[in-house]
Amino acid sequence: MPDDAAALASAPTKIDQTGPRELSITWADGVTQAIDARSLRLACACAHCVDEWSGEPRLDPDTVPDDVHPLRIEPVGRYALHITWSDTHDSGIYPFRHLRTLANTTPPKR
Repeated sequence: MPDDAAALASAPTKIDQTGPRELSITWADGVTQAIDARSLRLACACAHCVDEWSGEPRLDPDTVPDDVHPLRIEPVGRYALHITWSDTHDSGIYPFRHLRTLANTTPPKR
């Protein structure tokens, strides 16, 4: 499968906040995944959260509230999502490939 086709097959078709602390993502290939919002926030790989040179985490998990949640979710091209968080963090980009590795997979609905 060419890279463009693979990228389209792994793009989200639906994103819902399914609870106060959970997002549900349905992908173009039919897979639906649940992602804990706080875990997603802690997985931010921006330069503010992860040292660009060493790769060491800079984000102190104790500073992220238990009830953190997305305020806005926007596409970044055809490869990622940008999330504005309730703790005011808004510099992270979450590539689709990274999102798929962070979630619990459930079988596609048929």
